[in-house]
Amino acid sequence: MKRPIGITLISYIYIFGITALIATTFFFDQIASKIEFVEKIGLPNFPEELFRVLIAITTLIIIYGYMNLKPWGLWLMVLYCIGFGVISYLIILSYNKQLFIGNFLWSSIVLVYSLAIHKSFFNKKESRKIKFAR
Repeated sequence: MKRPIGITLISYIYIFGITALIATTFFFDQIASKIEFVEKIGLPNFPEELFRVLIAITTLIIIYGYMNLKPWGLWLMVLYCIGFGVISYLIILSYNKQLFIGNFLWSSIVLVYSLAIHKSFFNKKESRKIKFAR
């Protein structure tokens, strides 16, 4: 089955975000230390740089499955959106940071879109046709 354009756009936006996350982690140390994600989610003793690298690797794995229309990619993306959406919402309430409103909205949009097109991930008959086409 042909990949829907929305999945491609979402995936490329996440890849861009991962690139920005890695760049700010290793090349712009002052920006990375101002944001302090780890402290805001309740892990004050965990190294910020390691957390960012782990998030980037996890997101790349999720995006791989999502772009290739794997069912596990869909479910991991759903969990990822719910997790980061809830964390962003709690940060909005606790710290009153407007930056996280965009994160919450983006997670909500990706979650709703992913659930709306979930059949693309489970259409085995179409994927067999593509896989064995001559």
